[in-house]
Amino acid sequence: MKIIIIGAGPGGYETALLAARRGVEVVLIESGHVGGTCLNEGCIPTKSFCKNAEVLNGLREAGTFGITGLDYSFDFKSVTARKNAVVEQLRGGVEGLLGHKNITLVRGKASFKDSHTVIVDLTQKCHCGEQGDVAVFTADYIIIATGSVSASLPVPGADLPGILTSKEILDLEEVPQRLCIIGGGVIGLEFASVFRSFGSEVTVLEYCKDILPRFDTDLAKRLKQSLVKRGIAVETQAQVTGIAQDSSGCYKVTYVRKGKEETVEADKVLMAVGRKANVASLNLAEIGMDFTPRGILVDDRTMQTNIPHIYAVGDINGKMMLAHAATFQGIVALDHIMGQENGIDLSVMPAAVFTSPEAASVGMTEDECKEKGIAVKCLKSFFRANGKAVTMGETDGFCKLVVAAEPKEGQETVCTPGTILGCHLYGPHASDIVQEACALISRHATLDEFKDIIHTHPTLTEVLQSAAHS
Repeated sequence: MKIIIIGAGPGGYETALLAARRGVEVVLIESGHVGGTCLNEGCIPTKSFCKNAEVLNGLREAGTFGITGLDYSFDFKSVTARKNAVVEQLRGGVEGLLGHKNITLVRGKASFKDSHTVIVDLTQKCHCGEQGDVAVFTADYIIIATGSVSASLPVPGADLPGILTSKEILDLEEVPQRLCIIGGGVIGLEFASVFRSFGSEVTVLEYCKDILPRFDTDLAKRLKQSLVKRGIAVETQAQVTGIAQDSSGCYKVTYVRKGKEETVEADKVLMAVGRKANVASLNLAEIGMDFTPRGILVDDRTMQTNIPHIYAVGDINGKMMLAHAATFQGIVALDHIMGQENGIDLSVMPAAVFTSPEAASVGMTEDECKEKGIAVKCLKSFFRANGKAVTMGETDGFCKLVVAAEPKEGQETVCTPGTILGCHLYGPHASDIVQEACALISRHATLDEFKDIIHTHPTLTEVLQSAAHS
């Protein structure tokens, strides 16, 4: 068996490694750096920045812990250098793993010649027996994992030189005094939190009623309050209508909020309105593949496209633009190709926002349950009552469990009362804590079963137990 995988991000290279270990011959095609957006200009470099922000915040709060007289300075170039070193180290590790004897790594841009044949416009010499600037490969199965690219708003000035995306902001040479971020989703808020810690005056403009539109409403509102308390200006229901730049280089972002036109002045503008599937240049229409601007259409259970031997995983299918979603969709696709069973439930997908404090979510929100007619009860607890959080001096945050309730008269019983359906929290280490809830939800655990699980004291995860007993 031979598989072609287009794209060496998490969905591509992880699947290639798993297939190779199972004895499958793999051709892995990548036009840029291995590791994709996540490793090179997404998850990893931004988390490197987050660590720097965490250290800075700790230094500013050192007096609370009896540490006084500190003398320190902030060298942003060193921050960027450390970020680059982290990325290069991890990229080198992936490169090493892809040296597996069953993997042929091809550097170049791929497009379909037909449904079994891929043409690669080579960017580097190919050690695969091909001559010239183009290589041609055929395989029994093909997995598309070409990821996504930054989206932009169709407003005047959006294409001005110097308007940043999540890629360019990682390579700034200095911290902007004033930063305007268009978009209050995960990407926008993470950069807002980081650059506020770095010293920027930050304004976030979000079109929707709340920040983090896909997250639990209570979580979004409380996190917004925390960010505002840190000095970040957050304007929701703000429709950006244009961007202009004056002779001094200052940007002016115009937006309409509640019928009133307003303007934000900034030294830098970050366009963080989401990402879009990278379907360009693949020649999908020519082979009869079904796709939309949102991504390639796939079967939810198998990741198959309408062409049965071609699969699409990760951002390219637009279902859940998360690195770990791409990885597990790749496993699902490979298992289906090889006729193997697994217990992966792709509907239970945790997500985290690495702001300060962090936010995290898994499972259904309260609003989603209401829309589907599922009777629920919501149980809450707060970090201010958690012993470990108090000792850490990080008491801002809450936990919310969404649990199936007895259906009301006339309501259909959709799931067993007491089943844990969702968990939504913000606070210290929320991204780690949510994983326990993910395990419970993926195994359809009930509240009573969860209550019987002993937790170490004092730990932050006790916030989950406190909610369960509330």
